[in-house]
Amino acid sequence: MRTSLSSAVRPVVATAGLVALVASGLAAADRQAPVRTVSARHAAAPATFRHPGVLVGKAQLDVVRDRVNAGAQPWTDAYAGMNASSYASLSRTAKPREVVECGPSSNPNLGCSDERGDALAAYTLALRWYVSRDDRYARKAIEIMDAWSAVLKDHSNSNAPLQTGWSGASWARAAEIIRYTYTGGWSGLNRFAGMLRTVYLPEIADGAPNKNGNWELIMMDAAIGIAVFLEDRAAFDKAVGIWRNRVPAYIYLTSDGSLPKTRPGSKYDTRDELIDYWQGQSTFVNGLSQETCRDFGHTGWGIAAAAHVAETAWHQGVDLYTEIKDRLRHALGFHADYQLGTAAPSWLCGGSVKLGLGPVTEVAFNHLHNRMGISMSKTETLTERQRPAGASYFLAWETLTHADNP
Repeated sequence: MRTSLSSAVRPVVATAGLVALVASGLAAADRQAPVRTVSARHAAAPATFRHPGVLVGKAQLDVVRDRVNAGAQPWTDAYAGMNASSYASLSRTAKPREVVECGPSSNPNLGCSDERGDALAAYTLALRWYVSRDDRYARKAIEIMDAWSAVLKDHSNSNAPLQTGWSGASWARAAEIIRYTYTGGWSGLNRFAGMLRTVYLPEIADGAPNKNGNWELIMMDAAIGIAVFLEDRAAFDKAVGIWRNRVPAYIYLTSDGSLPKTRPGSKYDTRDELIDYWQGQSTFVNGLSQETCRDFGHTGWGIAAAAHVAETAWHQGVDLYTEIKDRLRHALGFHADYQLGTAAPSWLCGGSVKLGLGPVTEVAFNHLHNRMGISMSKTETLTERQRPAGASYFLAWETLTHADNP
């Protein structure tokens, strides 16, 4: 099925009423424990956590290493691009702060860029260590993580929850790889785990029901990663529960009715409030996002974060993808279509959309297309055009880690 908006999809205008390929995609190391499709009414956390298993699993990392060592594309170019970035440098000096203060749009920016950059660097160095097996990169990742865990006490100002989500997502991925694949020792492990538990998790665990959806989904991306690293089943279940409330309220399907779903606990629940929350958009079609008419950049973050949560759960033997596959495939195809050049119709965002859907499609496309066998021509074209994906905020090297990777 094509994921782009087709003539068969009829716009729905708001009214006053409120309205077995999956299992075969498991990484080889996990095949003896089948993925569970979990009812939204029940807890999701696995009885035993699998490590490494935050966004990328052991079998995936091995595939990356094998393909890079074989000189295969696009992984070799992606790896070279990663290694050429400042995030992979052994000369990087961490810049920790006791309190990271981030206002709207990171203004003031008192440690915000430094924290995000150092977290991305730790993850980058962990990936470089795994592929190269050069201990220097593992030790550098540890050095950066230890520098922050020795100093950081809090995040402050209005962007604190989002900043914590951005950085926490990368820290959890980095720590997971180092802890469970590097045997050279990490004396500061417990202190770093304590930082994730006491500084990061409390800031993000309850979500942000009244913020734009990318905020809450990024926060849950970090929360589920930290939960896996800490082996905290309660935190895992809480993150999944918030994700389950937010995704249907972030990506619209015509089956939702004449209006988008409301995120439980949100103050936006009347017709006028919902339309205002959806950036003034009053015509709804499959794949439209709550932030589409804001801009494609923030929308892409929300879609990517939703997929990240499902991917981490997948590595833990929990199938969340099945719950959102239709929303996810429609959202990817809908936005890819316009990003590839289709003109916005008059009913969409007043006839003008703000493009900028970055390389955010790899993780979701890999699962939906390669594991589940869903045809996604527009998404495939955009994904391949934007390779290799780089790194920014909470996104890093996803062509390297997820392109055609079981």
